[in-house]
Amino acid sequence: MSTIQLTTSQKRVLTALVNLAENRDCPVSGRTIAESIDRNPGTVRNGMQSLRSIGLVEGVAGPKGGYVPTDAAYETLGVERMDDAERTPVERDGDVVDGVNVEEIDLSSVANPDLCRAELVIRGPVGSFDPGDEVTVGPTPGAGLRLSGVVDATHIDGNTLLVRVEGMETPSGEQAA
Repeated sequence: MSTIQLTTSQKRVLTALVNLAENRDCPVSGRTIAESIDRNPGTVRNGMQSLRSIGLVEGVAGPKGGYVPTDAAYETLGVERMDDAERTPVERDGDVVDGVNVEEIDLSSVANPDLCRAELVIRGPVGSFDPGDEVTVGPTPGAGLRLSGVVDATHIDGNTLLVRVEGMETPSGEQAA
């Protein structure tokens, strides 16, 4: 992993760009990044200047311009590119959330279904999720697991949802929790 040290603000902007850029064929606008992290577009533009100067971001001029993360951006954040990755969809209150894919699911307290929590690492904007939202994740590639629960908290900087698990199903329809 790279030794570039980012400020909290730089990391937040870069993480948002990387997540929004997944599977897009066009640059991500500063306004889109700003909306996803609830910041002013001017603040994002200023942050992008410093990220461009250290080689983590490329700027694309023009009316359809914006920003594209470099390979060094992925390395600095310690994340893999998810180009052509299998999809693990997310539904919120019964509707599929476009542009969001689950990168990782970490379960805790699986032995006690009343206390089971899942930490979902999301690629895409988590700002659209709020505590109390009912979510369903899956089926996961390979295993076909579907997990459902209620969002307890969101962590925008790391694109993480903390979910109180209410149910898990395997492809055969058996209850896993």
